[in-house]
Amino acid sequence: MTRTSVTPAVSAASLRIAFVSSCTGEWGGSEELWAGTALLLARAGHTVQAFKTNVDVRHRRIIALREAGCPVTDLALPVTLRKRVTNRLLPYRWQFTWRKISQQILSRGLRTLAPDLIVISQGSNYDGFILADVCRRLGFAYVLLSQKAIDFFLPPNLERALIQQIFRTARQCFFVSRHNLELTQLQLGQRLPAAEVVWNPYNVPFAGELPSPATASDGVVRLACVARLHIPDKGQDLLLQVLAQPKWRQRPLHVSFYGDGPDELALRDMVDFLDLRAAVSFGGYLPDVTHIWQQHQALILPSRHEGLPLALVEAMLSGRPTIAANAGGMAELLADNVTGFLAAAATVEALDEALERAWTHRTSWPQMGAEAARQARAAVPTDAPQQLARKLLGLIPAAVS
Repeated sequence: MTRTSVTPAVSAASLRIAFVSSCTGEWGGSEELWAGTALLLARAGHTVQAFKTNVDVRHRRIIALREAGCPVTDLALPVTLRKRVTNRLLPYRWQFTWRKISQQILSRGLRTLAPDLIVISQGSNYDGFILADVCRRLGFAYVLLSQKAIDFFLPPNLERALIQQIFRTARQCFFVSRHNLELTQLQLGQRLPAAEVVWNPYNVPFAGELPSPATASDGVVRLACVARLHIPDKGQDLLLQVLAQPKWRQRPLHVSFYGDGPDELALRDMVDFLDLRAAVSFGGYLPDVTHIWQQHQALILPSRHEGLPLALVEAMLSGRPTIAANAGGMAELLADNVTGFLAAAATVEALDEALERAWTHRTSWPQMGAEAARQARAAVPTDAPQQLARKLLGLIPAAVS
């Protein structure tokens, strides 16, 4: 697990810092960095407050934040109404009302807190702009933390000028991959001089390389697809189409899907439709990632869109090679034919080609996994939240004066 020690640089004179998450789900991988950083700063004695849509008061991260003295305010509709509707089903006038409610709640909270700095954590690169605009209009300093960028998803024309202004006004723009930073600049048509790449935290030991599991008595090779069950981003439907080909049906290969998400039912229906029940299983969400890599020989990620996936970092640190589509910052850490196998694109044909190469060289997977662990340890920080905390404090004049 990542360390939570507090260095002098993080425990400087007490400051007021707000974290605002635009994630509409109860939790997701995009929440881990801001939450870990907020927890670290709260424990160091700073006044920290979080604002998030759809707060699950039973979630272990929310509980930990509140126990550390960091209030978490819900920006969503009342729970009774939220249970009946979701954002994708709301009529436009209701979506507009929801946005206004979130802005009003945030505005009141920020006026009361009067923060020295605000962190806007976005699941994508534009979905938090209405919250960032509240900070801009109130005159508070803020930074943007973007967890993903989609090549065909541009700022809407009616809001393009505002989003450009929000990025220009931000004190710093953080991205989790160089790919996402450069794609955002292209989509905005403007340079972001105050921009840099940061890392997400991970949930395996930094030096947690595991021996490759022995081949099962039935000779089956086991791959794990560790990702939210969300087809538009994670592309599990592409992988199922690859596995449905006659050659893969005849090979001793099994894929376990780990994670939860809105498309679980659709994926289960696809498995049934393609008659892949013997080759595919669903393991649900497992907080203990180490358990996954004790039983699986490689990671497979058919993602259409990514930042830099947490699953990739965790698999590499655990000593596992990865078969993945070249999405987001994947190629910034995964070395093709060295630490894994990179598909040229998120297509059935490209994934099939990469998986074929991996299958041909499967006896080399233990050596590739060892190299993956070595390269990951040379690249990723031992404590990403502490690294971000230092950067945030460095952006506050009172913290460095």
